[in-house]
Amino acid sequence: MQQPIAVLDSGVGGLTVVREVMRQLPREKIIYFGDTARTPYGPRPAEEVTRFTREIVDYLIQFRPKMIVIACNTATAVALEDIRSRVTIPVVGVIHPGARAANGRTQSGVVGVIGTEGTIRSAAYEHALKGLSPNLEVISLACPRFVPLVEQGNFRSAETYEVVQSSLESLKCRQLDTLILGCTHYPFLADTISEVMGNNVTLINSADETAREISTILHDRNRLARNEALPVHQFFCSGDPRMFKTIAQQWLGEQIELTPVVWQVPQIG
Repeated sequence: MQQPIAVLDSGVGGLTVVREVMRQLPREKIIYFGDTARTPYGPRPAEEVTRFTREIVDYLIQFRPKMIVIACNTATAVALEDIRSRVTIPVVGVIHPGARAANGRTQSGVVGVIGTEGTIRSAAYEHALKGLSPNLEVISLACPRFVPLVEQGNFRSAETYEVVQSSLESLKCRQLDTLILGCTHYPFLADTISEVMGNNVTLINSADETAREISTILHDRNRLARNEALPVHQFFCSGDPRMFKTIAQQWLGEQIELTPVVWQVPQIG
């Protein structure tokens, strides 16, 4: 029986990680939990985010996953070590993979980080980046208006452009050449963010690097799926499933059309 990779997020943002896992590891079964009823996590106290993350992990553990991926930057920042201490399987976050990618890409040594209030308040990206290269200049900015846009499926509109432009105004005068999308919701807005920031700024989406880390860990532990049959993925959300399913199908596109999917709304908390 194929053990799945469990992926959790505060809402739809973790689907950016799921898409990369599906692309890089098409034989892996995915169990996804989006906490859409309680999103966003960014403004919430760290203790509350940790409690929510524990509840989701407790729910997902019944599926006997071989790995847990915390595909939420806020939850990674405040709850990663707590969850690692509670389970015996590998737990992967999204902050260190993104930091490594940015460190390898920047030429100017000035890296921007945008994220939720909780992620920016934790300074997790700054610590990770400075740990890799102490001389980096890190400019961090909370963008709390982004997640609600994504959860509403509002990726490209006049309103979206106005929100992104006003939110990022203070970054445009800085000399950064690399910008970390420090929330897994933000890649949904990547086209607009890139348009606002200009061609000289490289956007870092940690989803690709996170999927590579997942692959490396499973390979090293000899746990990569070898089944020839396509896996049956399971997607859970704690809130209204209609918008969640619409966004998931739109974002995952052909990858989700090629594999069987089960959609469910569980009760947790």
